[in-house]
Amino acid sequence: MRIAYLECFSGISGDMFMGALIDAGVPPDVFVRTVEALDVDARLEIKRVDRSGISATKVDVIAAGEKELPREEFWAKEQAEHHDHAHAHAHSHEGGQSHSHEQVHSHSHEHSHGHEHSHSHDHEHESGHSHSHAHRGLKEIREIIGKASISQSAKKRAIRIFEALGAAEAKVHNSDIAKIHFHEVGAIDAIVDIVCAAVGAESLGVDEWVCSPLNVGGGTVVCAHGTFPIPAPATLELLKHAPVYSGEIQKELVTPTGAAIVSVLASRFSHFPAMKPEKSGYGAGSRDFKGVPNVVRLTIGEAAQLDALPARMEEITILEANVDDMTPQIFGYVMERSLALGALDVFGTAVQMKKNRPGMLLTVLCPPEKKPALTRLIFAETTTLGVRMRQESRAVLARRHVNVRTQWGEVRMKLANLNGSVSNYAPEYEDCRRIAEAQQVPLKTVMQEAIKIYLEEETNG
Repeated sequence: MRIAYLECFSGISGDMFMGALIDAGVPPDVFVRTVEALDVDARLEIKRVDRSGISATKVDVIAAGEKELPREEFWAKEQAEHHDHAHAHAHSHEGGQSHSHEQVHSHSHEHSHGHEHSHSHDHEHESGHSHSHAHRGLKEIREIIGKASISQSAKKRAIRIFEALGAAEAKVHNSDIAKIHFHEVGAIDAIVDIVCAAVGAESLGVDEWVCSPLNVGGGTVVCAHGTFPIPAPATLELLKHAPVYSGEIQKELVTPTGAAIVSVLASRFSHFPAMKPEKSGYGAGSRDFKGVPNVVRLTIGEAAQLDALPARMEEITILEANVDDMTPQIFGYVMERSLALGALDVFGTAVQMKKNRPGMLLTVLCPPEKKPALTRLIFAETTTLGVRMRQESRAVLARRHVNVRTQWGEVRMKLANLNGSVSNYAPEYEDCRRIAEAQQVPLKTVMQEAIKIYLEEETNG
């Protein structure tokens, strides 16, 4: 099985991912043709750069004649241009009348004298200042991608990435995904980033994408809605099931676009997997940090068959305790608390104990590093006087989530991969229960509908 491993020790963005794809063997013409197929005002600049001693491929998207900038630089430039433009307007009206020109979600601009006018961001102001950063909704983005002469599977993957991005933005802003007007992500450069990512990933012909823990950076970032902590809220939402950390670089290292690409592509997160590397590539970010290579590395090769099992192996700790003098309510509470503290699984087994007393065997499966905290919990919350511990190995199928949209709302489908193919699928219980309770629909109906839509999408994909 061929796998692709992404190492995000300096984060990831859309242009970094494109650079890594080219460096790992995707012909640049593939991306040039993809941009042409999108029929947008954009082109690519591809060059070799050095990032702290590592030679890497740098891809820049030139949209409407402007180069893509890091997010805080983009918004600093926008604010400066807006200030200059507002100043010019204030001096152009007789009597010193103030002329406000604010960007809002509805894409209309209110003037201080009361009238409104609709506004496209691809225009020139009276002062001669040009804006090229179009704000688009998901409907418009789907139309652009749908018209492009690329494969159906690449279209589907690109749209899934945008939908993941839109869902994260909608949740952060307490809005509906259909009402989200993408600020950074709806611009031409991000459409190019995401569609090229989908096309390039497909052209590699790998069976599984694996991603390392992600260095998200630190500090704060300026974006459309203000100054936010890093990782930005939408980025954090996209990476909520991924292992992340903050290193010494206090800048935004994982962009929302990069996080969305990873959330859709990666079937699992791990340190360097067992594989026979065939080739690797480095994609460069815009900045050059001193002593820290600002690159993402992509390694491609065959999964190493360390044993006969068609799944990865991992070490886990098993904790066990016998209890026979505790109320059932406490047992349920301990199970819930164990899962909240990081247990992989918790279950109880009815047992017959000494003096023929009925009891329960509490079993907790957990990562080895969670053993101390969970042992303390068992001693504090149960009546047991001893906890047994042992280390065991288990084979684990690669798992990932995809979203399906039912008539009542969105449901996550949990997929298990065996040798690169989906071997099991099931709708997430909590999503289905939430919808069933809110919509007064039978739970089994919601689950059946989610499975039906998933299978239809896979068949038509």
